[in-house]
Amino acid sequence: MQTQTHKPRATNTPIYSSSTMDTLFLLSSTLLPIITIFILHHLFSQKTTIPGSYGYPLLIGESIDYFKKLRSGTNEKFVMQRRKLFGDVFKTSILGEKMAFLCGPEGNKFLFANENKLVEVWWPSSVESIIKKSHNKSVTAESAKVRQLLPPFLRAHAVKNYVAGMDSELRQHLQDYWIGRDQVEVCPFVAKYTFALAVKLLLGVRDPTELEKLAVPFVEAAGGIIAVPINIPGTRFNRGVKASERIREVINGIIAQRRKDLADGTADPPQNLLSHMIVEVDKRNQDKNNAPTTDGDMSSDLLGLLIGGYDTINTTVVFIMMMLVDYPDVYQRVLTEQMEVAKAKPTGELLNWDDLRKMKYSWNVACEVLRMRPPTVGAFRVAKTDFTYAGFKIPKGWKLHYIPHYTQRNHEYFPHPEKFDPSRFDGDGPAPYTYVPFGGGPRMCPGNEYARAEILVFMHNIITRYNWERLIPDEKVVIDPLPRPVYGLPIKLIPHKTEP
Repeated sequence: MQTQTHKPRATNTPIYSSSTMDTLFLLSSTLLPIITIFILHHLFSQKTTIPGSYGYPLLIGESIDYFKKLRSGTNEKFVMQRRKLFGDVFKTSILGEKMAFLCGPEGNKFLFANENKLVEVWWPSSVESIIKKSHNKSVTAESAKVRQLLPPFLRAHAVKNYVAGMDSELRQHLQDYWIGRDQVEVCPFVAKYTFALAVKLLLGVRDPTELEKLAVPFVEAAGGIIAVPINIPGTRFNRGVKASERIREVINGIIAQRRKDLADGTADPPQNLLSHMIVEVDKRNQDKNNAPTTDGDMSSDLLGLLIGGYDTINTTVVFIMMMLVDYPDVYQRVLTEQMEVAKAKPTGELLNWDDLRKMKYSWNVACEVLRMRPPTVGAFRVAKTDFTYAGFKIPKGWKLHYIPHYTQRNHEYFPHPEKFDPSRFDGDGPAPYTYVPFGGGPRMCPGNEYARAEILVFMHNIITRYNWERLIPDEKVVIDPLPRPVYGLPIKLIPHKTEP
């Protein structure tokens, strides 16, 4: 048998041909830089760690600084200081939650545009405790159902029908509490009117006794909404929870009576939101696939709407009066505009929607007040899924918070932000997503047209009757939890010599 002999390969024999070597060299010299750039881009663009600090451990986090700035009326500085350190996206921990801030108009736009896509509305545990639901239902989850009931009552075509009623109610309010007085304390008188109007629209209640039962605990309930959720006697949160329980008891009684009125035909669903809500909820409850909505759930829904619909308008009207006394030239322009509206109407005729459309400068003034003194601390969202924003990964379940003060008091978007200047709203007005007192996108406040009407009706009636002077010239403003003059803005009324 012949044995085959293998000759060893010569050491100088190339494994690859020269053409193959040329190809490999070409590929490596071409692809290696591309691959390197791709890897580096991936590493630096996909930042997995959001910069920032959680602050103190446990539930404290950075809540102390957050509330300190909130109470001092400078909560935009909470964002500005951290943005300077960490950039347009930073993490923090407030209200016991890991939270991310997406700063600037880009951040506002992202949150508004991705409502119910990447993010959805979320409320702190303090809100969940005060606007409590049955069967462990989430306030956040149920709020969408409530919003579906609002358009028939709050869209422009509906608000048109409220203007004359608002005007009539305000004239009576002025007769009862302002006319004939030399001095008034603005905050409680404005609160009395705006609260009564909100209760009338939502609950259909006019009885002074019922109003008083709701009004007395209402301030404490609203004060507990944005508070550290420590439920021990003496805390703001504890007082808010107890007050909300008393309010729900009163509303439950109103619901029971309204059911009887609807059954015997003495009430009509279109009259007010409560009647409409009872009819719609009863229809929904017939579907066995839905968790039933109880009367207690409805009372909580209505409490939340009262807080949202009353506080913001009340705060804005108070600061309009404060700003007008501080800026007499602005007051004079508003007076001229309102007198023109009044003179064009027959004596005693109530205001209508077309009259409000003529109050353009007056609304500019209101908008500038809303810019300088946003009546809310902002809004919260929760990430529905993992997503990437500005190169940072936002994990599912993280909370997000936007503060309107940050853009509205920022010199980058509003030159000389401390200056009161209604002309900012001439023409097209501010740049998109820099002015967001009513939110934006799908979560635009459904009551913005209602608020506009109520504010302008108030401005017309007060300004066509009075000028006024501050009795405490340097009265400070506190945030408690919304901004208010510390002594309630006492003023001296100066009636015009002739009224319209």
